Amino acid sequence: MSNMSSMEKADLLKLVGKRIKEIRESKGLAQLDVAVRMEGNIDTTNISRIESGRTNPTVYTLFRISQALEVPMSDLFNIEYSNSMQDEV
Repeated sequence: MSNMSSMEKADLLKLVGKRIKEIRESKGLAQLDVAVRMEGNIDTTNISRIESGRTNPTVYTLFRISQALEVPMSDLFNIEYSNSMQDEV
């Protein structure tokens, strides 16, 4: 993992984003709800970009998302990655 290619990085961002979206939807929350719970400095456009893997959020942003979703931060990373997943992402 120390020598990740840019494609693997993109896949990882998509998987984390997909996990965030799964958690949000399982709680019946809209992107706006998450943004409001994060108390500013983020809007639904940014939430959308994170969930679709189009941006690389900071650790602090991921922490704030976990707080807004009321889950441990580790839950955001409860993903499985394998080379075969490239087609699924």
